Amino acid sequence: CIVKKWNPSGKVTNVLYVVRQIDKEKQVEITYKQELIKKNRILSGLSRDYTTAFVLNLDTDEYEFTLRETRTYEIIEDVANFRSEVGILYFSQFNEKVLKKLLKEHHLAFVPLFEAAPHVFISSAHPLAKREAVTLDDLEDYPFLAFEQGTYNSFYFSEEILSTTPHKKTIHVSDRATLFNLLIGLNGYTICSGILNSNLNGDNIVSVPLQTDEWMRVGYICSDKFPLSPISLSYISELKKLILEEGFTILPEAGR
Repeated sequence: CIVKKWNPSGKVTNVLYVVRQIDKEKQVEITYKQELIKKNRILSGLSRDYTTAFVLNLDTDEYEFTLRETRTYEIIEDVANFRSEVGILYFSQFNEKVLKKLLKEHHLAFVPLFEAAPHVFISSAHPLAKREAVTLDDLEDYPFLAFEQGTYNSFYFSEEILSTTPHKKTIHVSDRATLFNLLIGLNGYTICSGILNSNLNGDNIVSVPLQTDEWMRVGYICSDKFPLSPISLSYISELKKLILEEGFTILPEAGR
């Protein structure tokens, strides 16, 4: 950067060229993270289902949080650029290799939380809602709902597993409220991990197992350079409690 000193007449008296060294860059990042902690703020690309319980259990009178339910690539960018401390993603057989490479390029670590078999979210009034399990063939005549990924719309960034499977009817949406409305109004479906909090989402949406050999390993991403703040660690601890309550096993940090 360039630092200029001005005299009262408005002329430049001297110009100081400052070369920012790597250690100074790190110090800037550390200072940023410290300020984040002081403000009791955590920025996360995580579903509201988990965040609600975390906020309710906070032992503080003041807080400021930003909850970003955003696109996959933007979650990676947010964490890499310190706009977020943690972000939630999943690996599958299809996207694991590509996402691992991308995370490495951004100096990010993936820490697994749990592994789930794919499910579909459908309306409780859907003709298939009472099934013990469904197949993609069962769902063929119903609209498939997926979150649009904007500029980075590669199948690898899809929030829905089995993203390369062809569908007769597909609707892309940008927010959860629209997706849930269309699940109910059009008897549509989307593919997910199966975790559904009825306290937040009501009883109009149900989760039904999908018969497939695919798997979803859900975890969080964070910087591989700096430790997480205490409040982020508390957040992750709350996540693990809720995951256990759903009947899943917490994976070791080494992964599968």
